[in-house]
Amino acid sequence: MTTPSAPGHSGPGPGLSEIEKERRQLIGLAYRLLGSPAEAEDVVQETYARWYAMTPRQREGIASPGGWLTTVASRICLDLLGSARARRERYTGEWIPEPVPPDTEWISGRWTGTTADPADRVTLDESINMAFLVVLDAMTPAERVAFILHDVFRYSFAEVAGIVGRTPAACRQLASSARRRMRASQPGVTPPAAQRADIVRAFKQAWEAKDIDALIGLLAPDATATGDGGGIVPASLHPVEGAERIARFLAERADAVPGVTITECRVNGQPGLAARRDGTTVSVLAFDLAGDRITRIWAVLNPEKLRLWSRD
Repeated sequence: MTTPSAPGHSGPGPGLSEIEKERRQLIGLAYRLLGSPAEAEDVVQETYARWYAMTPRQREGIASPGGWLTTVASRICLDLLGSARARRERYTGEWIPEPVPPDTEWISGRWTGTTADPADRVTLDESINMAFLVVLDAMTPAERVAFILHDVFRYSFAEVAGIVGRTPAACRQLASSARRRMRASQPGVTPPAAQRADIVRAFKQAWEAKDIDALIGLLAPDATATGDGGGIVPASLHPVEGAERIARFLAERADAVPGVTITECRVNGQPGLAARRDGTTVSVLAFDLAGDRITRIWAVLNPEKLRLWSRD
């Protein structure tokens, strides 16, 4: 079996500790592809099960164990992505990728190598923010896998081709198409990190005060707010559009659930908010900004997607 080389790994006959070191990167890869830490964990478990199902002789014959593990994990994700769209069609309301809290160690991956390929790339940190993941979810499975493997995890198109079963030229086209989608989704200039945090903080204060005018002033005129309750808890089945409509909707929601405390936090590496009641996180909000305005809000309320946020 031919496998692509994994950055920083070479040589046959790895020990258990060396193989287990790949777990963090594999989970980070699978999360970016699937948008769910639980599904990412399942993929990695299946990947390791296939590795240990081989005989020692078979394992010793694999020149790049890291590449083999990445190939298998990527192919499992590709299969899951093929069936995900049908599952989403049965999902109640809007589907938002599962947010991860700031103490999730694998969120930024651990790859630190260099590459000679001059194609546009994105950083590992950029590749886990909610805006990025939402655009990824609109891509075809092949686009998504080719883009993440090449632009984020630095695999060559020849290596990606061996994983997705396409030619290198086809994989280059897939990644290029995905890159265009990403650029089209970013109409404005993203403000610096400190400014983003200030805007989210001002939004929190205006929301707590139910100050509709202040909320409108922080939102872009064509802003959208999307909620994901999964049919388990109440949430708008469709995005709320327009600054005034969002502001009034949020002001009304402020009184809907008593005893909620809103705190600032980092959501997928970006400034966000978490709403907690009786020690349990009931909602996590992620934001996208352009200039000095909030353009998109994603509110995850589905408790099945908030399990990582309620661990004490």
